[in-house]
Amino acid sequence: MPGQQITWRGGVALFLLSAVAAPLNASGPYDDLPEVVRLKGVVRDFQELSEKNGHPDFEKKPGAGFGLYYGLVDDDLDDDGKPRFLSHGFKRTANWTDSDGRPIIPPRDYIDELQGDSDGSMSASTGDAVTDAEHLATWFRDVPGLNIAQPLELLLVREPDSNLYVFDDKEDEQYQSLGGFFPINGELFGNSAGESKNFHFTYELKTKFQYNAGRNDIFRFIGDDDVWVFVDGKLVIDLGGVHAAEEQTINMDRLSWLEDGKFYDLHFFFAERHRTQSNFRIETSLLLQKVQPQVSSALHD
Repeated sequence: MPGQQITWRGGVALFLLSAVAAPLNASGPYDDLPEVVRLKGVVRDFQELSEKNGHPDFEKKPGAGFGLYYGLVDDDLDDDGKPRFLSHGFKRTANWTDSDGRPIIPPRDYIDELQGDSDGSMSASTGDAVTDAEHLATWFRDVPGLNIAQPLELLLVREPDSNLYVFDDKEDEQYQSLGGFFPINGELFGNSAGESKNFHFTYELKTKFQYNAGRNDIFRFIGDDDVWVFVDGKLVIDLGGVHAAEEQTINMDRLSWLEDGKFYDLHFFFAERHRTQSNFRIETSLLLQKVQPQVSSALHD
């Protein structure tokens, strides 16, 4: 006879029947999904502020201290599909969270609030987490003399018996050997002064996905430093600032303007601006599609 398990969800007891054995030819609900997803973006290397032609945002210490800062970039991408400077940032003092306790972006009028969401808080005054609009605009653009760019592919691996795809520098064999997310050690401008690693770079990734209403698909990031994620040009993850590993999750069903069955862009922007760590984990139940990065004369082969 099947065994009986009891699990608790939202204060309600759920009774699950578990079979003793499954038929040898049984197929799981995720067997048709690919085992891996390959995504290609662009990594850009910078010199830190103390170097000749160094960028003032790399190794910058925010005026209000290291930490997570909301509101550095606008809720909408600019005409080039890049983050647009909004403010010098408001330091997070407590996370906004969902009913599962996962950190989420502070409220936006285009993101539905759900039962169980909890309020967080931030400083009322800005904290000088970036220099200015002109310098932020160079993070994800090719600027000769200021940065050097080359393609970078990420491999997301599907978790066993799941539709969850993960890239984690602590689980990926290449990055395990590097001690973190350090994709350009010894390349482009070379390692940071006095270090065996290259700490000062950005990564830009554009991909697409099909929205399936009611499936509660998520995109989650855990890492450092600045990370911004946009869906259909709207900011849905806001992890600005120079900080240790932080996380946020967006449930696609919160984005009520998305239409079932249609495809949408997802833009991902990352910056590593400060020694001594670089942590990077993506989790998503979206079946993301590779979009070739824009060809640039500044890209290295």
